Amino acid sequence: MRERLVEYLACPDCGGELRLACSRRDGWEIREGRLDCQNREHSFPVVRGIPRLISSAVADLSSEVAAGFGWEWNEFSEIRGEYRQQFLDWVKPLEPGDFAGKRVLEGGCGKGRHSALVAQFGAKEVFSLDLGSAVEAAYRNTGHLENVHVIQADLCRPPLKTCADLAFSVGVLHHLPDPAVGFHALVDRLVPGGRIAVWVYGREGNEWIVDWVDPVRTRVTARMPRRVLYELARPIGYLLAATAKGLYKPLADTVPSLHRQLFYRDYLTYIARLPAREIHSIVFDQLVTPVAYYLSRDEVAAWFSEARLGEFAIEQHNGNSWRAQARVLR
Repeated sequence: MRERLVEYLACPDCGGELRLACSRRDGWEIREGRLDCQNREHSFPVVRGIPRLISSAVADLSSEVAAGFGWEWNEFSEIRGEYRQQFLDWVKPLEPGDFAGKRVLEGGCGKGRHSALVAQFGAKEVFSLDLGSAVEAAYRNTGHLENVHVIQADLCRPPLKTCADLAFSVGVLHHLPDPAVGFHALVDRLVPGGRIAVWVYGREGNEWIVDWVDPVRTRVTARMPRRVLYELARPIGYLLAATAKGLYKPLADTVPSLHRQLFYRDYLTYIARLPAREIHSIVFDQLVTPVAYYLSRDEVAAWFSEARLGEFAIEQHNGNSWRAQARVLR
């Protein structure tokens, strides 16, 4: 971690100021140390360059979810060129220029692919939070970027002061025990005039997953040893890739009238651009977690209404998810 990060941090348990005690430094990077709360009740380690600011109040279910995704992102840790456009599609209408010069908070950074992009877009600071071991992959992927700070912490209790100009969360809130709590925690870290952007699973367009896939996931696949699930997801992912690339994309380009009759056409056509291994990771991602909420438009809109945010906009993405953004008025 960089020493200047301390000025933005707050104790996740009581909100107090934190003081750094460094025990090993590598140039400007603090590799090992300790962050002590000014109230002298809480202390948090810095291990392998990552501040481990995990609240004592983290729910067991949150830890279980984080463990599954931590395994995933350390296994599928590579960074791909396709991620740039994919990210911009998820946070639309935000564009690279909207991140330039901003202090940006990512709620649920996974392997750091989005934080790396935001840093390259010119963000002043990027605070990348994740609860599980995914932070190890994120640190490997972003450690060379001077403006990225990887923090192991609970998205529902971000260990930050109100300091972010822009917060975003892509594909994470719907895996929290209470997605609304995570959303409001991000909003609370935004300065007046700050912006928030989220992307979540939609209920509309995913009814078949709710009815058929969810029961199998919660009762079977989420309980499997992760290496076994990895191998199970591989043939499914490669078959899905072959279908998307060999059927959906060609028909979209050549016979639009027939393409419009295909099941789940928008999403499967969209992912045809991705490598087969990436689609393998998508299948694993769907099956590994014990928690996944498929949210209606009204549910997502209610978050923004309750937070009294302005310039609110929400739209469907690929026929099966919601992307939404707004500005803090307070």
